[in-house]
Amino acid sequence: MSLHTLLRWHWISSALALAGLLLFSVTGFTLNHAADIESRPVVRTWQEDLPPELAAALRQAAPADGLEAPLPEPLRLWLSQTHALHVAAGQPAEWRDGELYLGLPRPGGDAWLRVDLPSGQAEFEDSDRGWIAWANDLHKGRHAGPAWAVFIDLMALACGVFSLTGLLILHRHAAQRPLTWPLTALGLLLPVLVLLLAVH
Repeated sequence: MSLHTLLRWHWISSALALAGLLLFSVTGFTLNHAADIESRPVVRTWQEDLPPELAAALRQAAPADGLEAPLPEPLRLWLSQTHALHVAAGQPAEWRDGELYLGLPRPGGDAWLRVDLPSGQAEFEDSDRGWIAWANDLHKGRHAGPAWAVFIDLMALACGVFSLTGLLILHRHAAQRPLTWPLTALGLLLPVLVLLLAVH
């Protein structure tokens, strides 16, 4: 492969991976120091009796105990109109012991809805752990959905191309740069030494 081709792949992969590398480098630091970064979740809760006709419709729509089924559309619309709580159509909910339970985890936070079917009382809680937790969860791909998982895979591929083309470019210029291989060897050996000597 010519040097011109290597340089082209190197700069293209670095351009594509730039945002991802910045995000994952910053969140790698914040994750490593998670115990030192104070986080106070903001919790929002409410309780409300469902309209009688909606409560009756839920009792009628309840599947066999212990099964998952999509959140009924009338309840989804009521949540959107009454509490500005937007739930995706077809979102699965658990129906167990006379209750409907809907988990709504997301990066940087968590939420859940519980409906007591006999009484028709709904209870909701939302916890927001802040933007650092949001970014850390994106780093781990936690509750970020399949599109973000594909993005992480593409970033990993771009970083791999960036690293390998960089190594091949180093090889081409090594004769003019005597420190190339000692520094490269140090970069390879350093994590191994830390693992062997300091991680138990």
